[in-house]
Amino acid sequence: MSVMNQPVTIERLREIGSAFARHDVEGIVNAFDPEGEFRNAKGPDVWGQSFKGHAAIRGYFTALFANSSDVRWDHTAEFVHGDRAVTEWHRKATLANGEKQEWLGCDLYIFRAGLIQRKDTYIKVVG
Repeated sequence: MSVMNQPVTIERLREIGSAFARHDVEGIVNAFDPEGEFRNAKGPDVWGQSFKGHAAIRGYFTALFANSSDVRWDHTAEFVHGDRAVTEWHRKATLANGEKQEWLGCDLYIFRAGLIQRKDTYIKVVG
């Protein structure tokens, strides 16, 4: 099996989740392929809002952590199959303006050579 087609592992998925838990922007960015894409659930397009490449992904997560320093994702399930993975989670955050957020959601991942090609987020807004 070539490196490009190696299946992702649950351990790799958990490493990425750990970077999110630490608010480690560089760890998150480096989990993505340099041309990788993060699709946020909210946005102007049918897919939400897309952030492509390391600079755009870094900018999004730097701003997110600055605006909600207590944001966390508690994983409730994780699945891997070949080059695809899914995480289900319960997200809680307090925005800088004091607004509380609480969502259930999931991320659909596509990997290549251990790096995220696309992370597509879906949410249910609670409240």
